[in-house]
Amino acid sequence: MTNGPSGEMPFLDHLEELRYRLLWAVGALVVAMMLAFAVIMRPSFDVIGFFAAPILPLLPSHKLVYTHPVDPVTIRLKIAFGFGFVLSSPVIIYQVWAFLSPALHKHEKKLVIPVIMGATLLFASGVFIGWRWALPLMLDVLFSFQAASMEMMITAKEYFSFMVTICLAFGAIMQLPIIVMALTALGLITPKAMAKVRRHAVVGSVFISAIITPGDLVTMTVIMALPLYGLYEVSIIVSWLTKRARDRRLRRAERESIGEAAA
Repeated sequence: MTNGPSGEMPFLDHLEELRYRLLWAVGALVVAMMLAFAVIMRPSFDVIGFFAAPILPLLPSHKLVYTHPVDPVTIRLKIAFGFGFVLSSPVIIYQVWAFLSPALHKHEKKLVIPVIMGATLLFASGVFIGWRWALPLMLDVLFSFQAASMEMMITAKEYFSFMVTICLAFGAIMQLPIIVMALTALGLITPKAMAKVRRHAVVGSVFISAIITPGDLVTMTVIMALPLYGLYEVSIIVSWLTKRARDRRLRRAERESIGEAAA
């Protein structure tokens, strides 16, 4: 994009740049979804049975039911969306960085590779943790409220919607340390400021958990809110380490600047 006389990009060019980056991100997601859907549709891969494994032992018939002829296709599309989001996450993260990079200094732009790699790894790890441990735990707790006067009939459509939501939510939550590292490296936040708003972090963790997870307060707090707040505390440590590295770099640059001025 062309910059103005002052070296700053005009507002309309910012919008055009944003549209361009969004098209790349959406295009990558669509392509990744198509690839994932092609793999999922292979007869040799029982994707429904594989991802239904956490709930099947809890069902009386050990089977999920569906109520509409297109549900099997819709379910596969939802799973393909989840896989596509994970596969395309490096491209999406890069497009976000490319949009912000004109405002960054040269040494800050060097963060792009570790940030993209770290964010992708954390996102994939969060999705796996959500499916492997959080989802079964949530189901156990929620099913513990089953009453004898109620008959359980879980549809495949609702279960897989719940599964994809939980997995992507955990993937998004796991981005917190890498976001904090990037913002600290840019000097936008400090570990001291993060430590001062711990109370707000607790409230925010509960609020986010209430939005993401259904059910009772115990489920919301134990399964989502506490791990989310724990991740906030880890992010404070990450911010402290990043700030130390940033301060050392700034002091070194200042000494070099003084040495060049003296010469």
